[in-house]
Parts: sequence; structure tokens; C-alpha cells
Amino acid sequence: QVQLVESGGGLVQPGGSLILSCTISGTMVDMNAMSWYRQAPGKQRILVAALVTGHQSIRKFAEAVQGRATIARDNAKKNTVHLQMNRLKVEDTAVYYCNAGPDSVTSPQDYWGRGTQVTVSA
Repeated sequence: QVQLVESGGGLVQPGGSLILSCTISGTMVDMNAMSWYRQAPGKQRILVAALVTGHQSIRKFAEAVQGRATIARDNAKKNTVHLQMNRLKVEDTAVYYCNAGPDSVTSPQDYWGRGTQVTVSA
């Protein structure tokens, strides 16, 4: 059974940084797309950052985090992806979800984590 486990969430002050990690287990299939979504209270779940590998390498970021976020696979652990966010804002507060799948596309795929809460507050 495929499992995605997120870590790294918590309380951060405005202007601070954090790194979220997502580790995928339970599959031998290459996850060519690994993404982060977030959902704030009362709002829809939206894409934060996507990383597509395989025949091509694509990074896609939400406009709200452009220039403040990076996404990268772990060099040592193939099925682990990290999202680093800098200069955090109160509006970055949300539950962050990892999403992954074998297709080399930036659209949502089949596998989701349970989410990790990120709260940006003074």
C-alpha cells in the first residue's frame, strides 16, 4: 500500500523559513511527479509547488509562493521530496499535503498524504 508521510510543519514567525518533507513508501514504481498542495480553512486545496521528473524536468509554483519556495528531491532518498519556503507570511498558514504519482504531469495524481499543519503567526 502506497503511503505518503509529511513532516516539518509547525508554528513559524512571519519572515521565517521552514522545510517540509514527504517520504513515499510501499511502492517500487517511480514517482515522476511529486507535489505540494495546501488548504487553508474554508478554502479549496491548491497547488503550491510541483516537481516533475522522468523524460523532462519541470518545476511549477503557485504565484503566491513564486520566488519564496523551492522544491527538490532528496539526493539520497529517491522517493522523498522537500519543499522549502522562505519569507513566510501569515497567509501561508494552511495544511500542506504531499501528492505523488507516476505520470510526468503537474496535475494532481492518485496518492495523497494526510497533511501537515503550517501556522505562520507572531
